[in-house]
Amino acid sequence: MKTRITELFGIEHPIIQGGMHYVGYAELASAVSNAGALGILTGLTQPTPEDLAKEIVRCRDMTDRPFGVNLTILPAFKAVPYEEYARVIVESGVKIVETAGRNPEPFLPPFKAAGIKVIHKCTSVRHALKAERIGCDAASVDGFECGGHPGEDDVPNMILLPRAAEELKIPFVASGGMADGRSLVAALALGADGMNMGTRFIATKEAPVHENVKRALVQADELQTRLVMRPLKNTERVMNNAAVEEVLRIEREKGADVAIEDIRHLVAGQMGRKVLQDGDVDAGVWSCGMVAGLIHDVPTCRELIDRIMAEANAIIRGRLEGFLRA
Repeated sequence: MKTRITELFGIEHPIIQGGMHYVGYAELASAVSNAGALGILTGLTQPTPEDLAKEIVRCRDMTDRPFGVNLTILPAFKAVPYEEYARVIVESGVKIVETAGRNPEPFLPPFKAAGIKVIHKCTSVRHALKAERIGCDAASVDGFECGGHPGEDDVPNMILLPRAAEELKIPFVASGGMADGRSLVAALALGADGMNMGTRFIATKEAPVHENVKRALVQADELQTRLVMRPLKNTERVMNNAAVEEVLRIEREKGADVAIEDIRHLVAGQMGRKVLQDGDVDAGVWSCGMVAGLIHDVPTCRELIDRIMAEANAIIRGRLEGFLRA
């Protein structure tokens, strides 16, 4: 399957594994890339820029296919040396960067000078248009269904993707609710050039997360996610658990007076790490999309990607062409 995204990134299949905190390590990124899609290392999962440089080398030892690095620019409890992480990306020879969060414009000049292609994650058409104006090569358009931060507009992909197709000139992928061949065909039909999957890739053999987490995803349905930090205008979609229920209780009690310090002990990154790596699924909040309801197994990345492409081809060549013949 050839799209503007496969051409831009030099990949076989129009599928991207989005950056995920404490998930996007070399094991997962290389497995995705080796299967013909685009694997992404999560830059800030590495404690220091030097650690990121080592992880890039490790990933390069595990695949000779294209892979990228995610650089998410978000409010944090401690200062993050973003410029140093960006410098490491450039000096390591990485040619694809996924940016997310705040405006990536300050980092574009060094990335562009190094021949790096930049795809920016956006939760609205206006943000995607801004990414296009400042020189991003592509956009990842995140609908309200997505895990992590869906923005504050609450527009689902059935509306957001065709709106993006109406406005954007640069290629874009659909993110949020993407899980299988049906997702890919739908994304293409709505105007996207491929799809980005996060939560679905957590439930794979190579994902370096605890088996308890993978089991929770398989057992969950589409009703198991919650939205936290809405009063703080930093909404995050997460898997429901005891910690999430406590966050929601505090937000209800505090109302408009709730502050990040009131829930910091539950939403801090180290608590999500405890969930993902130690398997204590109630220890803290962890990002999860509504797509959990479509996850029924834990395949290898190659099995998953091959299955998606086979399903997509069967839908296009069988079901849809059958409608036309009828």
